[in-house]
Amino acid sequence: MSNIDQSGTFKLGDRIVKRIGYGAMQLAGPGVFGPPKDPATALAVLREAVASGVNHIDTSDFYGPHITNRLIREALAPYPDELVIVTKISARRGADGSWIPAFSPEELRQAVHDNLRNLGLDVLDVVNFRSMYSVHGPAEGSIEAPLTVLAELQRQGRVRHIGLSNVTPTQIAEGRRICEVVCVQNLYNVAHRDDDALIDDLARDGIAYVPFFPLGGFTPLQSSTLSEVATRLGFTPMQIALAWLLRRAPNILLIPGTASLAHLRENLAVAALVLPEEAMTALDGVAAA
Repeated sequence: MSNIDQSGTFKLGDRIVKRIGYGAMQLAGPGVFGPPKDPATALAVLREAVASGVNHIDTSDFYGPHITNRLIREALAPYPDELVIVTKISARRGADGSWIPAFSPEELRQAVHDNLRNLGLDVLDVVNFRSMYSVHGPAEGSIEAPLTVLAELQRQGRVRHIGLSNVTPTQIAEGRRICEVVCVQNLYNVAHRDDDALIDDLARDGIAYVPFFPLGGFTPLQSSTLSEVATRLGFTPMQIALAWLLRRAPNILLIPGTASLAHLRENLAVAALVLPEEAMTALDGVAAA
């Protein structure tokens, strides 16, 4: 067993989850498209994550598409009672692997039912609506119409809780007028800190913030400061980047993704990593540099 409990917990909807979770995106093939090269290892990663104490898995039916959800079902069903599976909707994949906005009422309803079927669930714990006004980052635009559809699916009992992804503060405020928002999932890491004020606002309201690409995404974080702190403390730069996020705010929930058992174990080991104040100070300056 890992020391995952030392990283603490936070409320996600009506569930308490450990702050180090697992993101399933990398279990799909290259470009998050098609099947993995090694399905047996993908299944083993999922099983070891849960056996090590992870009780928060992030996924989507547009990963693959359909690939990661089917892997999760094969590896983990029947699911442990404490496991919270969070998915997201509002996109579909083109034949070339492109990401295509899909948030008409019909597409949103179909996406929820696809997630239910492929995960083998009767109700989805949390569904994040991902704003697709821009694929590459938050962009303004009303989310009232699609979120109203998702709120109706919640009333029908298909969805327990609703979150938002790739959104601006204006969109979050709009969303909270329509339904309870239990989490926000945006790009954020030690080098990309546009959401600093937003994270603190959400923390005051007890809303979880889930940073995607916590290690830089498809282009891993490169920072001499990060490397120097890692060398001094005897950890990898990626472990230091995750530990900084845990210290940054109590409402941050991590979902680092990997298709490697070795990297999974490195990520979970961050639970026991306590950054000294001088390290936090140095890392806080990475974004400015």
